[in-house]
Amino acid sequence: MIQKPVVALVGRPNVGKSTLFNRLIGERLAIVDDTPGTTRDRLLGEAEWNGVSFHVVDTGGIDPTHGGKSPLSIGSAEFIAQIRQQAQMAIQDADAVLFLVDGETGPTPADFEVADILRRNQKKLPDGNLWPPVYLVVNKSESAERRNAAAEFYALGLGKPYPISAIHGTDTGDLLDALVSTFPSGETGDESESIKIAIVGKPNAGKSSLLNRLVGQERAIVSPIPGTTRDAIDTLIEYEGLKVTLIDTAGIRRRGKIEHGVEQYSVLRSLKAIERADVALLMIDATTGITNQDAHIAGFILEAWKSCVVLVNKWDAVAKDAYTMDEFTRKVRQELDFMDYVPVLFISAKTGQRVEQVLPLALRVQEERLARISTSQLNQIIQQAQDKHAAPSRAGRPFKMYYGTQVRSDPPTFLIYVNDPALAHFSYLRYLENQIRAVYGFLGTPIRLVLKGKKEK
Repeated sequence: MIQKPVVALVGRPNVGKSTLFNRLIGERLAIVDDTPGTTRDRLLGEAEWNGVSFHVVDTGGIDPTHGGKSPLSIGSAEFIAQIRQQAQMAIQDADAVLFLVDGETGPTPADFEVADILRRNQKKLPDGNLWPPVYLVVNKSESAERRNAAAEFYALGLGKPYPISAIHGTDTGDLLDALVSTFPSGETGDESESIKIAIVGKPNAGKSSLLNRLVGQERAIVSPIPGTTRDAIDTLIEYEGLKVTLIDTAGIRRRGKIEHGVEQYSVLRSLKAIERADVALLMIDATTGITNQDAHIAGFILEAWKSCVVLVNKWDAVAKDAYTMDEFTRKVRQELDFMDYVPVLFISAKTGQRVEQVLPLALRVQEERLARISTSQLNQIIQQAQDKHAAPSRAGRPFKMYYGTQVRSDPPTFLIYVNDPALAHFSYLRYLENQIRAVYGFLGTPIRLVLKGKKEK
């Protein structure tokens, strides 16, 4: 399992963090196609440089004018405390830190404070290097004069300054070359051969209560094992002879509820947990109903190509009749229409209602994730799909599928040879996916369709 490194952008306001963030994820990145319901807050992005992919986190959120203070009070105790907190969280959870400063103003008291926090919280590795690496980025260095003046930032004690212009992209290549050179290559070893199940959702959805129920039902806890997010402790249990790692995560809030950058890192931890997992349990609070943020988290799961089970928690606290469950299920299907293959289970972590069904359902979804369809069966599905509903033409050219094969599982991935991939419409690929699921459900698991052009004979 390949873990993408996480790079955090840290610095006081108006130094250009958001500009650099947009440049990294906009121009250096093949962005995943927009899928309805998966719109993310502009907090996390994915970038690529020289074939190396990594996550980018824009900390942001610190306003020195908050509370009526003047922008000139950037050295105030309150403001220093906020950026200290931001820097502390970044150094704990990131694999590398880009510390942005302003080449126009020169070093400020706030810059020195953040630099001190970053230095003191780095750890020395056996090879003598510091972890995580911190790169001092002197932004707004458009002119030769400012690039030369960047040397004054050596006073921050973070080594070589990298003068750049985020708005113009000047000299960002040298910075990114140095950045990706520190990332580990290849696959990272798993801490166990267990099936990994992440419990995700917004705050107060009942994630920790569910974890306690799952590990407390007379199952032997094999050991607490450290997670890859440094501060997380995964729980390894044994269930019916299978080793299962339960990954608990911090809650995710809407962007407007994220205060001073602290909870931005709970989003980061949840994203890391989803990437590490085989199956994600998306917990929804039945008392508040499904929200946009629930759909955003589902989008994270889909973009990571992970399997999913939707758990509607606190069902005991909902006034209901014979139709309430069906109505709520319809709402979930409507709001998460891009994940209509996901099973929905109504539980109460508080009372234990249906909690005994959670692990069996998650493990069944994991089995579906590993399932394979024979080539002959797949081609029969493709032929029948075209016979029942031919693809619409584009510019007078019909879309044709010749044959296909399943090239991998985890998740199920199908390579389909076609006359021209550009002729394929999203709605027709969705139709084909539904035809595949009609024969083999792949419960709770996304299906990846890869089209390859093949000239007609």
